[in-house]
Amino acid sequence: MSREYAQSRIEDALKQNKGNPTKARQRIIAWAAEDPKLLLALAQPHLKGIVAHAVNRVIYKQGLEEPETPETPQSLDMPPESFGKEILQALQGNGATMFGMDAYTSPTKRPQASKSHQDALNKIARKTPPKEKK
Repeated sequence: MSREYAQSRIEDALKQNKGNPTKARQRIIAWAAEDPKLLLALAQPHLKGIVAHAVNRVIYKQGLEEPETPETPQSLDMPPESFGKEILQALQGNGATMFGMDAYTSPTKRPQASKSHQDALNKIARKTPPKEKK
C-alpha cells in the first residue's frame, strides 16, 4: 500500500508541474514534511541505510569528544641523522631498493651492446635518406 501511495503522489506532483522533475521533487519534499505517511512510504526502502548512517554518525561524534592520544610518542627505529637517507638514495638512483621490488635484488645496469649490434646501429645512422630537390 505505501509504495502505491508514494507512486500516486509522485504522479500527482509530476502532473501539477507539467512533467518538470525538479519542481516535482520540490513539491514532494514539501508534501512529505506535512504527510508522515508519504514520508514513510518514500523512506521505507532506504530505512536500513538511513539508520546505519545515523548510528555511525553518533558513534563518530562520541569518538571525537574523547580523543585518544598515546601516552608516549613512538620513537624511530633509526638514528635521526639517517632518517630519509633511503628516500634520497632512491631519488638519486643510487642502487636503492625500488618500490615493489623489495624481495628482489637491486636493478643492474644495462649490459654493454655487442660489437655487431653497435656496427649495425652505426650503419643505420650513416644511411641518410636522399634529399628531395625542389
